[in-house]
Amino acid sequence: MTKKLCGIDEAGRGCLAGPLVVAGVVLKAPVNGLDDSKKLTPKKREELFDHIQKNSLYKIIFTNNQTIDKIGLSSALHNSIEEIKNHFSNYKILMDGNTNFGVKGVEWMIKADTKVAEVSAASILAKVSRDRYMVKISQKYPEYGFDRHKGYGTKEHIDMIQKYGYTSLHRKSFYIKNLKQGSLF
Repeated sequence: MTKKLCGIDEAGRGCLAGPLVVAGVVLKAPVNGLDDSKKLTPKKREELFDHIQKNSLYKIIFTNNQTIDKIGLSSALHNSIEEIKNHFSNYKILMDGNTNFGVKGVEWMIKADTKVAEVSAASILAKVSRDRYMVKISQKYPEYGFDRHKGYGTKEHIDMIQKYGYTSLHRKSFYIKNLKQGSLF
């Protein structure tokens, strides 16, 4: 008997602020319109989010920026993948990308988020969960525009860091190329 598939993907890996979000999804029924979350409009992602949740088993893990600064991004990814693997221990696990971050028993595939429904669904759950968090937290830091750039290293975001300094959400271990690093400490 073939094991059912759990797809894994992440959002926020390259962000300068906010959490890393990793999702694992096992579809119980087909969901139409799935694709890599980056290829979908925010409105479409939001619509699919509810359909995915209703038609799947899933686990979403948030790792905050302080933990990322303390243990590193690769370790944060490893720990999240391990937790999802343990949660879905009776399933075959497939992750988007070109590595499994050292987690035994987890397979990987480049562009799985465009090829495999479960990974596409995980991509959407991770992205929407993280985006919702960043929109909500932007109320605490309105001058940073987190609701617009979601913590990614846009020119606007780097300009705001330059002007106001780091918030408690920023990953201080990340080197920002266009920022005068010594000026904020």
